[in-house]
Amino acid sequence: MKTLTLLRHAKSGWDDPVARDFDRPLNAKGKRAAAMVGRHMRSLGLVFDHAIASPAVRVSETLEQIESGYGRTIAPALDRRVYLASAATLLDVVHGFPAEAESALLVGHNPGLEDLVLLLVADGADPLRDAVEDKYPTASVAELQFEGEWGDFAAGTARLTRFIRPRDLDPTLGPDAD
Repeated sequence: MKTLTLLRHAKSGWDDPVARDFDRPLNAKGKRAAAMVGRHMRSLGLVFDHAIASPAVRVSETLEQIESGYGRTIAPALDRRVYLASAATLLDVVHGFPAEAESALLVGHNPGLEDLVLLLVADGADPLRDAVEDKYPTASVAELQFEGEWGDFAAGTARLTRFIRPRDLDPTLGPDAD
């Protein structure tokens, strides 16, 4: 069984005066949320034998904070295709994962990650899928399991086994009141 974990970057700072979206850094809330999610990933015993990430600054900073809470280095390969990718592009990336990898981490952006979950997990009476469809917040983690090879991942073939939002771990990390 293959396990695909999808991590959306943490909350970034729109107030930061960067010239390009690609260079937008995390804000303080995003850093706190990512570190907390990393600690939770450690408590669950999540491990990855393959990892791919967008090279955007907010993804790199998310991974730094995740690693600080997780207690180990993830060291993903950076893949420019993941930056603001569609679900179809992300699925192409997954199809290229090495056959020997059993548990992979993909770190990127919305709406691509949310759309990928909704594509891979069949619509039905699944409260986790419903939660993803409602909103895939920043620094959230979705874990999917699949019988087969990476190249066989297709619409409706995965099972969503976890959906962890920062606000589930600490209510102060939920949506802003404004």
